[in-house]
Amino acid sequence: MEIEIFELERRQSLWENTVEYNLTESGFHPYKLKELLSKNQILELQDLQLGYGQTNGSIELRETIAKLYKNINLNNILLTNGSAEANFIAMWSLLEPNDEIVLMLPNYMQIWGIAKSFAVDVKPINLKQNLDWGMDIEELKNIVSKKTMMIVLCNPNNPTGSILTLDQMNDIIEIASEVGAWIYVDEIYRGAELDGREIPSFIGMYDKVIVTGGLSKAYGLPGLRIGWLIGPEIEIEKAWAYHDYTSISTGLISQKIANWVLQPEKRPELLNRNRSMLKENVQVMEKWIKKHQNKLSFVPPKAGGMAFIQYNININSTELTKRLKNEKSTLIVAGDCFGMDNYLRIGLGSEKEYLLAGLNRIEEIIEEY
Repeated sequence: MEIEIFELERRQSLWENTVEYNLTESGFHPYKLKELLSKNQILELQDLQLGYGQTNGSIELRETIAKLYKNINLNNILLTNGSAEANFIAMWSLLEPNDEIVLMLPNYMQIWGIAKSFAVDVKPINLKQNLDWGMDIEELKNIVSKKTMMIVLCNPNNPTGSILTLDQMNDIIEIASEVGAWIYVDEIYRGAELDGREIPSFIGMYDKVIVTGGLSKAYGLPGLRIGWLIGPEIEIEKAWAYHDYTSISTGLISQKIANWVLQPEKRPELLNRNRSMLKENVQVMEKWIKKHQNKLSFVPPKAGGMAFIQYNININSTELTKRLKNEKSTLIVAGDCFGMDNYLRIGLGSEKEYLLAGLNRIEEIIEEY
């Protein structure tokens, strides 16, 4: 089996720690433990015995996560090492060679690469910039066929920050149900909506839905590596068997901290901090784009931690990001990583002054064209 190089992750891994300004991150400025936990909680961690724990995740944490969704229980949940592992396990356990899936683009391209390596036929459904990065439901109807095993979505979307409306969600469910297809949804940015209103999950809206979530993006806790897979009990039981062949379990320290931060009195504190940061930085980005409106444009995100920017400069996006890295020690994501040249993804989840300094470096290059 051959697998494609995951260009976005490879480029970030190679260069994000070697530049002065890293604006590739799509999440929020991460917390420090002392900002996140009380002194008593830190003391409690010192007495934690570092065994394996339950391999599908602690009962305590799964019960806490279940309360974030409607009509599910702990047996609908599998804990994973980040949502990336959840995506891998789900695709591995659900798909067979020659299956057909319809994949929302642009997107975090992990599932694209995994499915291709499994000899799955991947058919794209492209979001439309002229629809504010919305989905053309009529186009989806024409793409989905009786062969379609799964419709794969990212909602809120990475990299555009767009959100499916409730009507669109219902339309997608109707289309999937007509052919008996699964709906698989990456919901890692749920909780990072600018207007503060958490969008509904697809879970509970259709019997063949599986979603992923986690603490890496909306919560600003990527270092905990806590993700989860939620779906029908029989599919989660199957995914657990596959999980036994990957990382076996998530870390006990991470599970303990995750359970604390997802409590009703703590969770809003994290989400509100990150939404406030995003609102401020979206305003910064809007002013900066307006300043360069003859060369740059974008649809402001409704959620997430990033801006997806179109440019009309005569240079390939990968080459432009290489120039920025080499000449200005600033890293951003090329649109090529999403199969869309002439676009750039810039992270908005950093501290305001850091973002402004990075944008100044980008501006220096842009002004040369």
